[in-house]
Amino acid sequence: MKDIEWKYLKGLNELYIAGKTRLKMLNDDFINQVIYNQKKLIKYKTGNHNFLESTPRFSLFYEQHFKETFEYYNSFFEKSGIDNNAHKRYDKSDLESLIFIFNNKEKLKETLTTEYTFSSRVFKRKGAKYLSGKPGLKKDVLKLLDIDEFPEKDPKNNFWRIVVDCINPQVIVICENIACLKVPTVYKKRGVELWYVGGNNTKPLLDLSLEKISHPIFYFCDWDYHGLTIFSRIKEIFNLKGVDVNLLEPKDLCHALPVNSPNHNSKWKREDFSKLKKDDFTRFQTDIIKQLISNDEWVEEESMDLIELLELKSEL
Repeated sequence: MKDIEWKYLKGLNELYIAGKTRLKMLNDDFINQVIYNQKKLIKYKTGNHNFLESTPRFSLFYEQHFKETFEYYNSFFEKSGIDNNAHKRYDKSDLESLIFIFNNKEKLKETLTTEYTFSSRVFKRKGAKYLSGKPGLKKDVLKLLDIDEFPEKDPKNNFWRIVVDCINPQVIVICENIACLKVPTVYKKRGVELWYVGGNNTKPLLDLSLEKISHPIFYFCDWDYHGLTIFSRIKEIFNLKGVDVNLLEPKDLCHALPVNSPNHNSKWKREDFSKLKKDDFTRFQTDIIKQLISNDEWVEEESMDLIELLELKSEL
């Protein structure tokens, strides 16, 4: 089902609870084209186009497609103390990022970064200047972190290791990006313990005891120059500890993107094999990398199904 901004989720909930809303719901393309025009589940109030009303079939549709999502996000707003008014144009990615910040507040505050660095990491793909262009969202982020402003400079010890604990882990997956950690429930249920160490900052892994890395370890990343270079650094760290770390590769390249995609800044090098360490990759992985370099393409971590890839490795 189509992801809908928070303001429209609130409007749909009003239609479900009260049977009407003043919110201009038809400004959303999905609501206008599907819910209003095709399925005719809502309509203007007779004689008063300031209100939209639900039809008898609306409740079941809402319960099947939107009720659980609304309640999940609404619960976050209630617990966090952030105002959940219908003027907030937060999409699914924004909401998941806010929930991630709320759940990891203390760890994030330990090594608080500049606004641009924080934005590029937590709101990945939206850019370093995303928060500065969204003052309302920035205000909520500052409130969640319980700070007045971001520092002007990044601290020297700017290293994160955020862990989504799992009671009985079967595997550990180190993620280059935060995306999986924003929706961890499905992974915890399957025995996957997720780690994020700040993307390019691999130094927190140097201090890990062998006790903490006693399960099979995998690295999940963007298949581009930066992601694969980071893997080589992580592999070197674990080699020093006598532990293997395995790279999760895409099962095919059907979701490959051009390297000049918006908000993507990792380009292949002109040198042989893009200056990557060939010995760090299997023959199959090497073939994938060569094809990506040849086509000037990359594969985004978020386009791959982590559970599916682990199952292909016979780890789940």
